[in-house]
Amino acid sequence: MMLAAAGGTGSPVPARVEEIFCAGLILPRYVGEFWTSAQRAGHPLHEVPYRACFKPELPRFFITRLTEPGDLVHDPFMGRGTTLLEAGLLGRRAAGNDVNPLSRVLLEPRLDLPLLEEVAQRLCTLDLSGDARAEIDLSMFFSPRTESQVVRLREYLQGRKAAGRDDRVDRWIRMVATTRLTGHSLGFFSAYTLPPNEAATPAGQRRINTARGQTPPDRDVAALILRKSMSPLRAVTEEERMTLAAAYQPQRLLCGDASQTAALPDDSVALVVTSPPFLDLVQYEQDNWLRSWFNSLDAAEIGQRLTMSRSVGPWSEVMLRTLRELRRVLRPGGWVAFEVGEVRRGSVRLDEVIAPLGVRAGLECVGILVHAQRFTKTSRCWGVANNAGRTNTNRVVLFRRR
Repeated sequence: MMLAAAGGTGSPVPARVEEIFCAGLILPRYVGEFWTSAQRAGHPLHEVPYRACFKPELPRFFITRLTEPGDLVHDPFMGRGTTLLEAGLLGRRAAGNDVNPLSRVLLEPRLDLPLLEEVAQRLCTLDLSGDARAEIDLSMFFSPRTESQVVRLREYLQGRKAAGRDDRVDRWIRMVATTRLTGHSLGFFSAYTLPPNEAATPAGQRRINTARGQTPPDRDVAALILRKSMSPLRAVTEEERMTLAAAYQPQRLLCGDASQTAALPDDSVALVVTSPPFLDLVQYEQDNWLRSWFNSLDAAEIGQRLTMSRSVGPWSEVMLRTLRELRRVLRPGGWVAFEVGEVRRGSVRLDEVIAPLGVRAGLECVGILVHAQRFTKTSRCWGVANNAGRTNTNRVVLFRRR
C-alpha cells in the first residue's frame, strides 16, 4: 500500500485495490480495515463528546506513517480536536481551526493540562451555594439546587475570563462542565436525556421527563467535575504531559473560515488530517445550544456560520477554497488526508467530489482509502444495531503537494 512507502513509521496494511474513474481521473481505491474497530481504544484524553467526530485511530494512522516527530500537523475543521490532540501525544506540533469557538473550549485544556491536584484544590475554593437562576428556563434539565450551582460556576468562569485571570485550571473546569451539562447517566448534571453531544430542546426534554415520569435530581456539580477529571488526568504520563506542552501554541488555535488561515505560514505544514461538515447532516446549533449558553456564546450566530448547503454545488465551492488554502500552508511533499463519507443513503459519494477539487486546487490526488468495519456497539438512536450487517465507513481522499 502507498502509505507504507510514503515515509514515517508504520508497516504495510493489506487492502483490496480497485481502480475508479472520477471526473476524468483514474484513481486507486484501497478498501480494508486499517485501524481498530474497538470502542474507546484511544487515550482517555480523547473522551470528549462531540457530534460527527472521528476516532483518534484515524489521524494516528496517517500521522505515524506520513510525519516525523516535530512536524506540524493541521486540521482546518478541528471539531473537538482529535487530530491535534493525537498529534501532540505523538510528539508532533499542532495547528487547528474551527468556525465554532466551542472547539477551542474543548481542546485547549487537553493540550495545556493542569494537575489533578490543582483541579481539586480550585474546586474546593469555589462557592457555588445560593439560589441563582439562569436567564432562560432550564427547570426541565436541572433541579433548582443544581441549576444554581451551574449558574454560579458559569458566573465564576465568566468573571475570571473577563478579568484576564483565567488559567489552565479554569479552562479545564470549563471544558469538563461543558461536557457534563446534559446526558443519560448519573455522571451528568441533568436529568436523564439525550447523549451529551446532542442537547434536547426544552420542549423535547419536557416530553422525555413526562414519558419517564422523572423530575430533575439534585447533583453535586463540583464533585462530578472532579470525578470526570480523574481518569484522563491520572492516565497522562509525565512524558505525554511534556509532549503535549511542546505541541501547544495558543496562536495556532484559530477560530474562523477554514479558507483564511493567515496565521499559518506558507509551506509550514507536514500533514493535514481533517473531516469537514458533510453537507447539512449535523445540526450544530441545535446540538450545542446549551453548551453555547454556558460559555456565553451566541448559538444562532454560530449556527449560521456553521451551516452548510444541502446541495453539493455550494458545498464544493467552500471545499475548493479550503483546499487551495491547504496547498498554501503545506510544505512541498506534504500530505492531506481528507475524510468524507457517503450521504443521502449512498447516492452522494463525497470522496468522488473532493478528489477532482483537490486537483483543481493544485494538489496531486494519490488515491482514496476506504476504511470499512462492522459496528461494534449498539446505537439504536441512529437506526443501527449490532449484528445487523451494517458497516462503519470512513472514506479518506489522500492528496500530496508536489
